Amino acid sequence: MADVLRSLNLLETLKESIEKNNISDIRDAMEDMLISRINIAITGDRNAEKATFINSLRGLSQEDEGAARSPSSSAPEELAVFPNPKHPDFRLWDLPSIPTDASFEAEDYIERFKVTRYNAIIITFTERPSVNSVAVWREVRSLQKETVYFVLLASVKDTEKTLEAKKKASLEVLKAEGIPLPKVFLVQPSALEKLDFLKFLEVMRGDLPEIRSHALLLALPTCSNSLVTQKKDAFKALVWAAASLSGGVSAIPVPLVASMVDATVGVRILTKAQVSLCLDDESLERLARQRGLNLARLKALRTCALSVEVSKSEVKRRLAEAEKDTSTATTRLVELAMPRHARSVSRSFTVMLQALNTAIDDMGADAEKVVAMGFLCFCLFFLRAPAPAQKC
Repeated sequence: MADVLRSLNLLETLKESIEKNNISDIRDAMEDMLISRINIAITGDRNAEKATFINSLRGLSQEDEGAARSPSSSAPEELAVFPNPKHPDFRLWDLPSIPTDASFEAEDYIERFKVTRYNAIIITFTERPSVNSVAVWREVRSLQKETVYFVLLASVKDTEKTLEAKKKASLEVLKAEGIPLPKVFLVQPSALEKLDFLKFLEVMRGDLPEIRSHALLLALPTCSNSLVTQKKDAFKALVWAAASLSGGVSAIPVPLVASMVDATVGVRILTKAQVSLCLDDESLERLARQRGLNLARLKALRTCALSVEVSKSEVKRRLAEAEKDTSTATTRLVELAMPRHARSVSRSFTVMLQALNTAIDDMGADAEKVVAMGFLCFCLFFLRAPAPAQKC
């Protein structure tokens, strides 16, 4: 929890806002975390691997509505945009291939497609990066844009041996072009939990501004327990902001205002958590189709009521329980978050913090069970190939 708060620089900001009784600043901080746009550009040949990669980042397969297609439905020189169906503020931009001819000018490409306006740029390839793609990388970096990366996409024909050879050859190309300490991330487009994707995500999130990093994490499909843990931590930082808002509102003598704020804000946060953790019905139905899972068994893994449906009545029930039984450990956190003069109204903060954090933990436990079943069936599918897949 403390690590999350340090990484978001949130604690001191909220303490200062409470000290000044500036409720609007606290509300703005929470809104920034709930609604934050992020735009990522993906360059490279428009092949099946790139389309699959774009779809996987959105939790989709090629059969889903709105999925990227191969061959692409866009003209070779057209820009294509793919919003996330569950997180519309997360958009992937499919940039045209970087030409390989000798007359190519990186500056022209960057200007034409406004490359530097994106929060991050991913240069993809399936063999090795071209000299011109290296020129684009170098030019983007010269414009003080650090978030540009080389990603080697694995194809269905690749083996572990061929992938290692391709990665080695790619690094040699980058070294030959004068790039110091080059990095190439190896990604399996159809299974993001494999290979280097999680390492790549960690690097990219570290390079992005905090709010953009938060937005990226919450919009990605939950494909590993590591991501579940990171999402839980991010939501607990958001809960801290909401609890601070609750504590601040409680300091204002307006009857019932605090309780209404708590329940409404709680529903917003937990609804976003349900979707981000891929626990909603639509996400489970999609996962069942993609991994050959039995949908009923998948849904039965959701033992927390909030994983199934986020209702105001359930949120109010949890707030009421926390009101009766706030733990000593949670109460001690108040001393970190609240200025001394505000601690007399800190019970609302403590109740909100405990109720929503417990809910996030319960939903996270359900998400881990779903991830485990999805991963198990994914492994069994390959173990029994080429026999026909059966429902797990």
